[in-house]
Amino acid sequence: MPSRKAISAVARSSADEWLHLDRQLCFALYASSLAMTKQYKPLLAALGLTYPQYLVMLLLWESDGVSVSNLGQRLSLDSGTLTPLLKRLENNGLINRRRALDDERRVDIFLSEAGNALRVRARQIPPQMACATACTLEELQSLTQRLHQLRQQLNNSPVPSLKP
Repeated sequence: MPSRKAISAVARSSADEWLHLDRQLCFALYASSLAMTKQYKPLLAALGLTYPQYLVMLLLWESDGVSVSNLGQRLSLDSGTLTPLLKRLENNGLINRRRALDDERRVDIFLSEAGNALRVRARQIPPQMACATACTLEELQSLTQRLHQLRQQLNNSPVPSLKP
């Protein structure tokens, strides 16, 4: 639920003023995401990864042997997006997909030797990205935490609809 202060501030200002592009949080997040991905692109190209593939690898470096459904939940990706991405990682020799022994409906994802070795080269990426932001470590941690909170608040909020 929006805070009373936020609703009050919007009500006091001109309704049209809130329709300016630069006042939109969604646009600030979208444009920042594009700029961030642009910075990642050459770094990840050197590793032979796309940004979504990098996210999968990050999760596997964190915890190897994750189910496809768990990967999808953690990355907010549906199976239609995740399955071809995993196939490409497997074709590139970075992961192995295996049916779980205790439940053959479940497919678990494991790092291959090459996928594990790629972690060493990937360690160079976070410091370079931190440098690109020109933020302190504390600022980055605070911003990341706040964005996680924002995502959780949005996920917990009912989807609004316009009045006819």
